[in-house]
Amino acid sequence: MKAIYLHAVGAIALSFTIAACIPNVEPPLPVPPPVTTPAPAPVPTVAPAPAPSPSPTPVPAVQQPEYENYLDAPQTPGTWIYSNSGSTSRADFTTSQSGSFNLRLHCSANPGREQISISRRGYLPTGTSTITITTETAERTLRADISSSAMIVATRVDADDPILDAMAITKGRFAIETPGLPTLYIPAWVEVSRVIEDCR
Repeated sequence: MKAIYLHAVGAIALSFTIAACIPNVEPPLPVPPPVTTPAPAPVPTVAPAPAPSPSPTPVPAVQQPEYENYLDAPQTPGTWIYSNSGSTSRADFTTSQSGSFNLRLHCSANPGREQISISRRGYLPTGTSTITITTETAERTLRADISSSAMIVATRVDADDPILDAMAITKGRFAIETPGLPTLYIPAWVEVSRVIEDCR
């Protein structure tokens, strides 16, 4: 038992020795309250003028390649579709089976006033424009009406107009130009001649 007492006395003595080595810490001095100064009165400011909004950048017109000879231009992709309902016949140059056309030749056979309408699809503001037909042997500019809602530009010619014959017999293709729309380079296939003959 003596050994236990010696260990206990030694532990107590060691504790007092360690406690004597710790310095006394004085409590910190109180911090004085901060000195507050009143904020300066707000100075009225003038709102900066809004920055001017940038003007919209105009969309550049699509520049079509120009050809010295329209026969050098690539043919507009598509095919002719002919239909005849007895009183009217038409040929549509189309790129799809959906029924929309790029160019339409339509015969409205009113006795004594047979005419062929030449219509092309494309949007232009309502009003009037022109359609220029260029063939190997002839060129003609015709006044055209615009239907903005239907996106069609159309003109009419008498069924015996020589420009129709020039379209039918031209070498390979003819061109249809309308200001503001892409030029069409259309093949002169048999459907063109059929509509013309139906109307005469």
